[in-house]
Parts: sequence; C-alpha cells; structure tokens
Amino acid sequence: MSKSKMKSMLIVFFYSKGVVHKEFVPPGQTVNAVFYVEVLKRLKTRVARVRLEIANTWVLHHDNAPSHASLLVRQFLAKQTVATLPQPPYSPDLAPPDFFLFPRLKSSLKGPHFGTVKNV
Repeated sequence: MSKSKMKSMLIVFFYSKGVVHKEFVPPGQTVNAVFYVEVLKRLKTRVARVRLEIANTWVLHHDNAPSHASLLVRQFLAKQTVATLPQPPYSPDLAPPDFFLFPRLKSSLKGPHFGTVKNV
C-alpha cells in the first residue's frame, strides 16, 4: 500500500486543558459496542491515573454513533457511574472537535508524511 493511501482511525478524548486519552483503532477493527466499551475502560483508567483534578467530576460527551449509543455502552457507563452529556440527534454546530481539536491537529500534522502509524 502506498504511503498516500495509508489511513488509520484515531480515537481522542479531550477536555479544556488538552488531550486526556488517545488510541489508534487497529487496522481492520470495526468500532462496535464491544470495542468501544474496551476503549472506555482504558479511558476511565487513564483519567484516574493522569487527570486527578477531574477524576471524580468528568463528564463524557460523545456523539450518537451506533457504537456509542448502544445498550452495552450505556449499561457500562451506568455501572461505572460515568456521567454523560446528551447529544441532540443531529447538531453539527455542537461538534467541539471541529472547533477545538481538529484545527490544532491539522496545524501540527500539515506537511509531514509519517509512513506508518507508529511514526505518527
């Protein structure tokens, strides 16, 4: 596969002071409810370990993607007492990554070609 066609999905969780947790989705992996619950487990562990100032007060805001809205994910979040901020069914104006995260990522990634996910 040529370098220009190599693509990876990156899952990023952030708050007003920066990135809390990030991870690449393994090639060929579908982001389904089971996979997303595992990501949320790692996120919860990371918040407790490195973001002590928000460890007991953080609120999760994710979109209404099927894997995010699934019963399995909602049950996990309820069991773990993770508060969530509801997302309206369709609201492109309420997409914080579009205004906060993506411009910062674009500016730092502009120009370089990394070749592999590991190099990113």
